[in-house]
Amino acid sequence: MNKLKKRTLKSLNQFTLYFKKIAKHPFSPILVLGVLLIFLQVIGSTGLIRPSLLNFISPVLTRFMVGLGFMLLLGYAGLASLGTAGFMGLGSYLIGYLYQTIGMPAEVAFLAGIATALVVGILVGFISLRVEGMYLAIVTLGLGEILKNFFLNSPLTGASNGMRLFDGIEILGIFSTTSQVYNPMYYLIVVLVIISMVWILNIINSPTGRAMLSIKNSTSAAQAMGISIMKYRLSAFLIATLFAVTAGMLQMLRTTTSYPNSWGIDLSLNVLAAVVIGGTKNIWGVLIGTFIVFGLKDIVLSRIPFFQTYNNAHLMFSGILIIVVVMFYPGGVVKLFKDLIKIYKNVKNKLKTTWKEYRYGKEL
Repeated sequence: MNKLKKRTLKSLNQFTLYFKKIAKHPFSPILVLGVLLIFLQVIGSTGLIRPSLLNFISPVLTRFMVGLGFMLLLGYAGLASLGTAGFMGLGSYLIGYLYQTIGMPAEVAFLAGIATALVVGILVGFISLRVEGMYLAIVTLGLGEILKNFFLNSPLTGASNGMRLFDGIEILGIFSTTSQVYNPMYYLIVVLVIISMVWILNIINSPTGRAMLSIKNSTSAAQAMGISIMKYRLSAFLIATLFAVTAGMLQMLRTTTSYPNSWGIDLSLNVLAAVVIGGTKNIWGVLIGTFIVFGLKDIVLSRIPFFQTYNNAHLMFSGILIIVVVMFYPGGVVKLFKDLIKIYKNVKNKLKTTWKEYRYGKEL
């Protein structure tokens, strides 16, 4: 009996150590997030969660994917792009046109969209070798506006009427678009967002991420160290564009509609705001910033009378947040959370020390 008890305790200790080891892995919180998001959909399909909540999660996740690419571009490579919305629109219209008009299988259309994103990313990346800073932002803004005007006037995209997938769409026979609130396409969005988070986290913790940071801090010093400026700038733009185009395709798959006015400069600026507010070097900060910019309006602000009366007042709210963050917390809201955790730990330790002194005397 004692031997059995010892073996049981030994097994429990080994399991505890193994669990702690897994919990400390940097990818563990990402996988927990993925399980939680899927769990919400499963519960939602039973009617225990309001449909409006799930309708709110999907667009926030697609914007979050765009924000991850923008974080790598801005926070690590030091490059600014205001053409994000145009690239999202390109992905949205491209998969709709290839699937509905050309008649391509959905999977092939999706892969064609990814290939187009790579080409566009490389082209914009070459532009970044010639211009930097404010001038690069203006060039990408011009590209975004060109794409928006193309969407607005071209018969290929349905012009001002937009595009709609009347028969829905299905990917791999598993992820399909339905008229129901609990859309199976939600699972595809969650899977791709989790893969994107793992990929970005792997990049920023690798020599590639460190090389991008060195280029951002000093181009001359990076070149002197033998770092290829062209290679890493192209890589940053390629990944950011890939995420933007993929997010646009996912939105089309989820909603089956795309309208030109959805891909304006306001969306690009909101993505920028989400990254700046959350933190330009932390994926969890980007998630928080995306929720604040894109989700807070539907969950919180829409219930406040002032914001109900003035529909565009939430833009003012986002603007004030950016000003406050840039002035007092350049590292983003995630830095504020870290500072609050430090303050909490310090206060907790001081209270423990005070209690021990009170209970056992100051000599301890």
